[in-house]
Amino acid sequence: MGEASATKPEGDGADAGDGVIATRALTKRYRGGQLAVDGLHLTVPAGSVFGFLGPNGSGKTTTIRMLMGLIEPTSGTAHVLGRPMPRSARAVLPHVGALIEGPALYGFLSGRDNLLRYDAADPTADPRTRRTRVAAALDRVGLTAAAGKKAKAYSLGMKQRLGLAAALLQPRRLLVLDEPTNGLDPQGMREIRTLVRELASDGTTVFLSSHLLDEIEQVCTHAAVMARGRLITQGPVADLAAGARGRLVVTTPDPADAARVLKEQGVADVVVDGERVTGELPERDLAEVNAALVTAGVRVRGFGVERASLEDAFVALTGEGFDVAG
Repeated sequence: MGEASATKPEGDGADAGDGVIATRALTKRYRGGQLAVDGLHLTVPAGSVFGFLGPNGSGKTTTIRMLMGLIEPTSGTAHVLGRPMPRSARAVLPHVGALIEGPALYGFLSGRDNLLRYDAADPTADPRTRRTRVAAALDRVGLTAAAGKKAKAYSLGMKQRLGLAAALLQPRRLLVLDEPTNGLDPQGMREIRTLVRELASDGTTVFLSSHLLDEIEQVCTHAAVMARGRLITQGPVADLAAGARGRLVVTTPDPADAARVLKEQGVADVVVDGERVTGELPERDLAEVNAALVTAGVRVRGFGVERASLEDAFVALTGEGFDVAG
């Protein structure tokens, strides 16, 4: 296979073996003093679908460009597949598929011919298997039927899928996708998410940036949250959401009485919305809270805890809202 060499650290990577991607104090300051990425410690476990989450302008694309060796960090280190970047880019990048800032396509060429040209530009690609691999990549992303169409006639979703196909022409150990569903309709987003899950189930580590919280929650096993160039938190998605406490939800035709009783029971931030009354989880036993509602004559139709979402976690961690629409 000839891939093993790409996982060995090169001298200065003593702590680089703890992830497919590992950064230590990675920092990028642009001329003029703007700090785009500030002291980033990131660890991406092998086999994960890792969501890199943050509002637009939080430093995600700058980080990805450093990981791919496209720009030099101001300070700190980045290791990809155990090798330092950008120094080892030529050894590492053949094992990495990347879709960054949308695919660069030749509009006058068909989808198939675009991929043939991409493959021909790869010095590690075997020309004898080129057509077979291009056909397999097109099939993988569902573009076989449109393979003969000119790329300029492709929808945005089709262009994104063609870019993904280009990243998949060779077996990859790591796939890096920068906002892969940007500008897609809901159907296109679902297709990309399904494809990402399939790739991960084949053993490829997928690192994907997004500003869409629900996207990360639906497709990723692990995530890191960025804000203003700094890493706020990282870890398994389930743990990040669990870090924000859920809310108590009471459904009742007596919302005003329910709200009064909940406040008496020590429930904070009580919000009434029609027949739905919610509040922060109190310290006391929920059974006692429910009993107090019933004793007060409140007709309780529903009583339970609503799981915290990644959005709740983000707000709790950063103290600010999150532009989920983009």
